[in-house]
Amino acid sequence: MNSNDDDLAFLPLGGTGEIGMNLNLYRCNGQWLAVDCGLGFGGPEHPEVEVMVPDPVYIAERRKDLLGLVITHAHEDHLGAVAWLWRQLRCPVYATPFTAAVLRRKLSEAGLASEVPLHVVQPGGQLDIGPYHIEFISMAHSVPEAQALAITTPYGLIVHSGDWKLDPDPTLGPVTDEGALKRIGDRGVLAFIGDSTNALVEGHSGSESEVRRALPELIRHLSGRVAVTCFASNVARVESIALAAKAVGRQVAIAGRSLRNIEAAARECGYLTGIPPFLSEDAASDIPDDNLLLILSGSQGEARSAMSRVAADSHPRIALGEGDTVIFSSRVIPGNERAIHAVQDNLARRGVHLMTDDDHMVHVSGHPARDELRRIYALVRPTYAVPVHGEWRHLAAHAGLASELGAKPLMLEDGDILRLAPGVPRVIDSAPVGRLAVDGNRLVPMTGGVLAARRRMLFNGVVIGSFVVDASGRIRGAAQISAPGLFEPEDPETARIIGEFTASVADLPEAMRQDDFTLLESARASLRRAVGRRLQKRPLVDVHLIRIAG
Repeated sequence: MNSNDDDLAFLPLGGTGEIGMNLNLYRCNGQWLAVDCGLGFGGPEHPEVEVMVPDPVYIAERRKDLLGLVITHAHEDHLGAVAWLWRQLRCPVYATPFTAAVLRRKLSEAGLASEVPLHVVQPGGQLDIGPYHIEFISMAHSVPEAQALAITTPYGLIVHSGDWKLDPDPTLGPVTDEGALKRIGDRGVLAFIGDSTNALVEGHSGSESEVRRALPELIRHLSGRVAVTCFASNVARVESIALAAKAVGRQVAIAGRSLRNIEAAARECGYLTGIPPFLSEDAASDIPDDNLLLILSGSQGEARSAMSRVAADSHPRIALGEGDTVIFSSRVIPGNERAIHAVQDNLARRGVHLMTDDDHMVHVSGHPARDELRRIYALVRPTYAVPVHGEWRHLAAHAGLASELGAKPLMLEDGDILRLAPGVPRVIDSAPVGRLAVDGNRLVPMTGGVLAARRRMLFNGVVIGSFVVDASGRIRGAAQISAPGLFEPEDPETARIIGEFTASVADLPEAMRQDDFTLLESARASLRRAVGRRLQKRPLVDVHLIRIAG
């Protein structure tokens, strides 16, 4: 497809599957605009990695025509990949003050603070980028300053919802600007690119004010230490927890780097003004248990989070036990069930009382349920609907509802290039898509040899063999093998495999034993057969050859 095509197209590179790595592209007359750039977590489906980002190769190859990246809000699945991928994109970035404050801290950690041109746009502001006129529309969500985008192009008007809900009392920040949405709808909307997370949920998502009212009475009757874990970016929830603690005479300490970073960004932008600075983890130890409330990161069971370390009794400064209470003030993101249940089991084993949204009003969703979707379609009145942000069943439910409400749904998978105009919208091409694993300070393809080997080692183990041969190819001494996770060093099976491995190499023809490449390949095959016969597994096998003179 020619990048100079005169048309308007939409392309999701991430965000329409089970792992929310939102990266969306618009093309207008050959010029590109990116919206959001998020990361996702490995979870039980990808135990070999912790964090993944979308592969930006398609737009990176066209970055001379990439005019900018607009971030709708400060959630990890919408901005968490910027610091990892910006060097491949090298375009200006636009965000509201709070989102920019969060992003600056991430860029600073990545050594990019002085490189990335980060432009601040006020909530409800406007922006012109090439052929795109962008109006920011304030939306209620579980993070401050979430914005929908009304994108005007020569071919028509697009509404990109970002994450949102209709909350009559969000407690922090404004309600969703329904007046602006209606005015946009009055101008005629070609397509609505919309959040599908709760498209299967009937009714309304609930109001943050309900949680704020419920928390004080819930905590008032508790004794011992009380810990609450929630999404770090949910500043309104953090504020509600702090206000509840104040109402019942408890001081608040927080633990977790993500919470500290969000607190700093929030205070920098004028949020949490009525909340005293939170205590440090060290200071918390001086507060009587009945007068302390802890806010901990790690509501999704993240391995190195404060909550997981406390649950495993490995946190250096915070401990919970018999008579204490932990409140999980968040929903379970699909795929994280096992990790969360492991944390809860560890806590319960030590006598900690657990409270969740299954039994108490401690959480409401930040995404629209079906009644809210009905309302936004009544305001925006799009000709076409493009469901995004969810698994296929969520997208399908959103599409069905949109059809009932008079919009023509268009279902896409990551990589589909949807030509919106001119003419009737249709998928005209596909772009390469994929995922990159964050591995230390580098990015590794999920489908590459490194992670394939890691997956194989994870499930089948690894066996390393080594042996010494002289110049004529005769084995000197006995071969050695190491098989961590498969055999204990003193296991008699190890000696039997070593003997079989040594004998099979010694039996090779002399010509094969004198050529290093041939000898190594034959030795690997011999070791693989020896292990396979005894274990009925196919571990990753490698062999080290040491050739000596004489």
